[in-house]
This record gives sequence, C-alpha cells and structure tokens, in this order.
Amino acid sequence: MNWEQLLSLKRFGDTNKRLRKEQDETRLGFEVDYDRIIFSSEFRSLQDKTQVIPLSKTDFVHTRLTHSLEVSVVGRSLGRSVGQKILAKYPHLQTVHGYQPNDFGAIVAAAALAHDIGNPPFGHSGEKAIGEYFISGEGQKYKEDLSKKEYQDLCDFEGNANGFKIVTQSRAGREGGLRLSYATLGAFTKYPKESLPKKPTKHIADKKYGFFQSEKEAFIDVANELGMSSRGDGNSVSYSRHPLAFLVEAADDICYTIIDFEDGINLGLIEEEYALEYLINLVRDTINTNKYHQLTNTKDRISYLRALAINTLINEAVSIFMDNEEAILKGEFNIGLLDKSKYEAQINDIIKVSVQKVYQSKEVVDKEISGYQVLNTLLHTYSKAVNNNYLVLSSNYDALILKGLPKVLDFNNDSLYHRLLNVCHYVSLMTDSQAILEYKKVRGFNL
Repeated sequence: MNWEQLLSLKRFGDTNKRLRKEQDETRLGFEVDYDRIIFSSEFRSLQDKTQVIPLSKTDFVHTRLTHSLEVSVVGRSLGRSVGQKILAKYPHLQTVHGYQPNDFGAIVAAAALAHDIGNPPFGHSGEKAIGEYFISGEGQKYKEDLSKKEYQDLCDFEGNANGFKIVTQSRAGREGGLRLSYATLGAFTKYPKESLPKKPTKHIADKKYGFFQSEKEAFIDVANELGMSSRGDGNSVSYSRHPLAFLVEAADDICYTIIDFEDGINLGLIEEEYALEYLINLVRDTINTNKYHQLTNTKDRISYLRALAINTLINEAVSIFMDNEEAILKGEFNIGLLDKSKYEAQINDIIKVSVQKVYQSKEVVDKEISGYQVLNTLLHTYSKAVNNNYLVLSSNYDALILKGLPKVLDFNNDSLYHRLLNVCHYVSLMTDSQAILEYKKVRGFNL
C-alpha cells in the first residue's frame, strides 16, 4: 500500500480525479466528510443510544453521541501528529501532491465520528439481540433459504458493517449515501472483510467483519481505489486495513478505556481510590501533584487524571504507529496499537475494573435484559409483516404494521436476504426511546 492512493479524495460517483493541490483550503474535502456525518439524521440519533450505562437520573453519563464526539477529538490529535511525521518521512506527499498534516487529522476525525453510527439501540447487547433472533429465535426458520454468508450477516449482526451501509447506501436523491471520500471510508472500516470465514486468523482485521453482502461490491470498489492489499483466498473478500484505521481504533480504545472508567467513578460504581491506584501509572511522568491536591472534589480530580491519561496514550499510540509504519503499509502489523503499548497491563487493569463494576452493574444488566425483549419483539413483528406482504399473505395486522415502516427502505425486494437485512437495519436505526415506544405500540400498551 502507498500513501498517495490511501489518501484518495474520490467520492462515490466521481468521474474525474480529485487532486489535493486543487482543493479549496477553506473547505477541504476531508473536512466535508466530517460535516456530512455530523449533520446526518443517523448521527443525531446517537444522542439517545446507550454507550454503556443507561441515562442516569442523578448524573451525566456518556451516550453514543458524546462518546463519538470525544473519540473524534482524540482521533484528530492522533491523525495530525502522525500526519506531521508521515510528511517528514515522505516529503513528496506535501511538495508534489499538496497534503498537509491536518489532512490526516481530518480523515481520522471523520472516520472516528462515524465509528458507532451503525450501532443499534441498547449498546452492544443490541447487536447480540438481533443476532440471537436468527440463531435461536423465530428467525432461524430463514436459514435454509439464505446463503451461508447471508445468514452469517444476520446471526452476527455487526454495527461496523451496518455503519458502512449507512454511509454508502444509495436511495432516491441520495446516491452513494453520504458520499464520503474513499480515504475516510477506508479509515472507517476497522474490519475489511465479509462475515465468513469467521475469525480465520488472529490478525486484528479478522476480529469482526466490516460490510454486509449487500455492500460487498461497494467495499471492493473502495479498497481497489485505495490500493488496499487483498488477503482473501478467492472464496472470500478480505483486505489489509487502511493504515489510518489503526488510529481510529486507538482513539476508540483510549476513550472507552478511560472515560467509561470515569463515568463509573462519577456515578459511585467505582471507588475513587481506584482512580489514583490505576490511573497514576499512566500519568506519573506528567502529573502535577500540587495541582492535583488543590482539587477539592472527585469530578475535578478524575477529570484532571483523565486528561493526562488520554494525552499519555495519544503520544504512545503515535509512537507505536510510526515505529511500525512500514509493516502497517505491508499489512504485516496484526495487532491493535495499544496492544503493543508499554501501558498494556495498566489499560487491562482499568478495563477489568470497568467490566466488574460498570459493564456488569445491575443498572446495565437490567437495561440489556429489557433490550433483548424489545428487539426480539420488533424483529418478529416486522419480519412477519414484510414477508407475509411479499407472499401476498398479509393479515390486517400485517398491513397496519407495514404502514408504519419507512418508504425509503425496500421491504418488498425479491431477495429474502435484503428484506430481512432491511428490517434489521430499520430496527438498528431506532434510538433507545423509539424502540421502547414501538415495542409498547405493537404490544398494545399505548391504549
């Protein structure tokens, strides 16, 4: 892989090449990506989607939207720092092609902003709930009528693949979805493979999958334009990561490691003593102990430690990226950046406490239990109505349900896979509150 191709400004539907040196510096193409994402309805809906902890009535916690904004800020810093070093290493990118350090920051910031845009309601349990409907619920009856890869898409419903669908999916008047640059689409796709084979290797890019069968050709087009290295065996589509995807992943890892921990402390789920015990090893070289002891409340103290910890991990991730940049370009770097960090043990300790005290707290578990029931009911109701309509077997109830489904999605496609995937996609776009409201409606609780 080479940086000239990887930084492509091409967008879906372009017939002419977009050159960096011809860009308007007041509205750079990569910055347009950020704007298109932040103004999209799918991004706005993240304000009412659970990050980890359900919305607290007593204190602020992060939603998917605030988490995504913070990941984007961290990603921008990572990208700019790496960009500066890449241009120093390959000066022709700047002198001949016109790329600037901030270009790297803009790409990573945009991709990071969108990284959770495809996640369904109720956190990661939402993905599992959709998958289990097809694995062990009513949806398993469709298995024999789908290809193995189509069925796997549904059984392992993946927010990353759904996000790629959102940002690229064409519909009337919106060809190419958000029409993001191919560089941003490449950086967005942390797992550039289809759903099968599942985890064929221990390579980080094989951990999950990044596109549904419905968007496979679209991703192949993006990968070819960017010059991403193929890792497929002829029977499967798989590529090496776009190098900047490592920075998007690092930004996400940094934020959920440190900020979920901070949320847990502020809500009283984690004792403040843990903050000093676990964070001090990340910040001992930068902490101003006099300033720390002048802070009079938990929030301010944790906020100070959080800022220092994030800065430490940003510098660490940049250093690891540049030390391994050539291996990354060759597709030979097979772990996440922070997996190679000298702070790996401290990071794992923090995550372990968060899992025990936050992710498995009663408040979180109760929300996940309810989410399973809500999503299972909606998937069953919509799938039945959509398929009965296609087979001309609709009941009056099915007909009423169909009237409430959006006209922009094709629920009458001749392909069973596309009908079912569009039902899952529709449910995934719902906010937590909207899903609960729809559940109450179909169960007759609104009367």
